[in-house]
Amino acid sequence: MTETEIMDYLMEGEETERLLFRRLTPMDFNAWLPFHQDPRSSQYWSGIPKDPIIACTEQFKRVFERYEKGLGGMNALIHKTTKKLIGICGLLLQHVDSEEVWEIGYSILPEFWGEGYASEAAIKCKNTAFKNNWASFLISIIHVDNEPSKKVALKNGMRLEKTTIYKENSVDIFRIDQ
Repeated sequence: MTETEIMDYLMEGEETERLLFRRLTPMDFNAWLPFHQDPRSSQYWSGIPKDPIIACTEQFKRVFERYEKGLGGMNALIHKTTKKLIGICGLLLQHVDSEEVWEIGYSILPEFWGEGYASEAAIKCKNTAFKNNWASFLISIIHVDNEPSKKVALKNGMRLEKTTIYKENSVDIFRIDQ
């Protein structure tokens, strides 16, 4: 397989009615930092650094490592009209209960919560993955107490498959089959 044939599973260049998908870049750091500065963003997860700069730095490092290794990754969600970064969303290769699975991950800046952006982006990820036959099923890993994220998974046609432990957190695994 040549380098150009290696799949990266990114949504770069995809768009929805309101959003453009592109790779996250180091220049997005300051625009994404408010996500980590708002304590509501990480209220459910243990193991996230309390210092917002450290948390954001670690998240960006993981995103760029995924890009380099072809393991999918979070894409910047850019509002078509304002050109602002409003969130991140993407397909991520994960290890859950000793199984390698593709997850639709999504996070939206708090100032844009409740406007349907997570659902819009997650549905696009699902449709693109299935259209390209990247996976026969997809999951979303959601902390058991995170009701807003569960609503996004349900809007994306997913169903609760199981509850398990993931990175020392109790999580619900939502799933949709192709």
